Amino acid sequence: MKCPKKLSMAKSLPLYEKLIIKRPTQRALDIAIFILLISLVAYRVLLMYNHGFSHLQTIAFLCEFWFSFVWFLAIVTRWNPVDFKTYPQRLLKREVEYPAVDIFVTTADPMLEPPIITVNTVLSLMALDYPSNKLSCYVSDDGCSPLTFYALNEALNFAKIWIPFCKKYDVQVRAPFMYFSTPPHHLHSSTQFQYDWKTLKVEYEKLERKIKEAEENRIGWHEESGIDLAAFSNISTKHHPSIIKILWENKEVSDELPHLIYVSREKSFKHHHHCKAGAMNVLTRVSGVLTNAPYILNVDCDMFVNNPQVVLHAMCVFLNSKDDLEDIGYVQTPQCFYDGLKDDPFGNQLVVVFEYSARGIMGLQGPFYSGTGCFHRRKVLYAQFPHHTIYFLDGKASEQELIKTFGYSKTFAKSATYAFKDQNTNTSGYPPKGLLNNNLEAANQVAGCGYEISTSWGSEIGWMYGSTSEDVLTGLVIQTRGWRSIFLALNPPAFLGCAPSQLVASLTQQKRWASGFLQVLLNRRHCPIFGTLFGKLQWKQCAAYLWILTWGLRSIPELSYTLLPPYCLITNSSIFPTTL
Repeated sequence: MKCPKKLSMAKSLPLYEKLIIKRPTQRALDIAIFILLISLVAYRVLLMYNHGFSHLQTIAFLCEFWFSFVWFLAIVTRWNPVDFKTYPQRLLKREVEYPAVDIFVTTADPMLEPPIITVNTVLSLMALDYPSNKLSCYVSDDGCSPLTFYALNEALNFAKIWIPFCKKYDVQVRAPFMYFSTPPHHLHSSTQFQYDWKTLKVEYEKLERKIKEAEENRIGWHEESGIDLAAFSNISTKHHPSIIKILWENKEVSDELPHLIYVSREKSFKHHHHCKAGAMNVLTRVSGVLTNAPYILNVDCDMFVNNPQVVLHAMCVFLNSKDDLEDIGYVQTPQCFYDGLKDDPFGNQLVVVFEYSARGIMGLQGPFYSGTGCFHRRKVLYAQFPHHTIYFLDGKASEQELIKTFGYSKTFAKSATYAFKDQNTNTSGYPPKGLLNNNLEAANQVAGCGYEISTSWGSEIGWMYGSTSEDVLTGLVIQTRGWRSIFLALNPPAFLGCAPSQLVASLTQQKRWASGFLQVLLNRRHCPIFGTLFGKLQWKQCAAYLWILTWGLRSIPELSYTLLPPYCLITNSSIFPTTL
């Protein structure tokens, strides 16, 4: 029997700690550089005033002014760095029922994103240190690939022995491909452990071989698998009905496998699909009518779990009793990589952004949403304001109002009312437990490509449309409503992913980022400047958004300023006075 005094102490201890990071030297250097830049701009103005204007001096002035402006934004962004330390062991000591979490995994192309990578991510998520009956894993296959569906079915059989092994031996890295890439290491390398390790390794190699043979389209793999693939017959990846399959349903057993649901939304040549944002909104609706967990974790298919307690760490933030955390809309983890090139020549690992800028932004209104490794409150995605402030609906909205906003599915509208009531444990929530198959018809309905017509999806609720950087735009809209966010940098890192290792892939990725940032910056409805003037976005947070959103534009003044000296040498001209 637990001591009442110890239980009381465990409940009174905070689940997180805010740490102020002091960087006096960095601050002094930032200010010194800013003063030098302002001095240069002032000198350029006086120079043009005394000696007249020229096209070279004007270009130089504009570039130098831009550099000063960007440096000011950088100073504001990282002026007050903070960090958060969470204490999951304190949460474990509390006698509370953990809230349910819906996990979204997104994949789009089995050629660019091999199914074995998706399988490893799913296996690592299903093996999290969290009650299995509180987890539901949804895999969105935007390529509608029978190969991905087949790989998940095969992985499910492996999961039945892999997850107990991870829990039994407290395995840290729970993606099999990474775990078996090194020799076995365990504090108690018993004979039983060695036997179990070898058995699991053999089974994983069988799984790899089956998926590889299917990828190579070996004759007969469809029949040998014994898996019903009729739903994938005679369909196109860009035109097909919705396919939703419940691969595994947890019967409310905490040490069993979590729910595993395959989702391929309906596609039609007549409807815009809105890329990843559209897929995420479909997952939000499908999960709403099937499990309706109050929290959502979204992960890219190539980001496997590296810290199995990551959900407990996130819950330390959401479940903390202090009032100052009631306005936390989402918890973002940094993007870390396991296979990055030495010295990161292409800048794909985003070390500066996550190590320095993100902690500075956390001292403001919180980090940007970066598209993966993020925990969301479901009601926040449904456009709720913090502290139950009414925007255009709240938990007491009529069914007719909900249908007008969320679509014509009465099942989903009913589930939304429970989301607004913030039913954390879902013990008396909706939909009822253990009836996933009963709501499959409603799930297929909300996965239809025409469901969002004349609704608020993509404009006010869910993931926002209008930019290829839908993640940054969605986070901006959430913070404009007054929500804050937390940057959760764990040790070891929460997730590890695969960074582009080739120049062409890196340039393609960075081009998409740059164009997406500009689309957000020029968005007529959700520009950060409008968010500060007419919303609840703090002006310093606005400066942080401007700092990141103008990233693509910086190449123009930087290239122009770089070309000025050689141009002056060739033309025998100067951007500085030749006489005093």
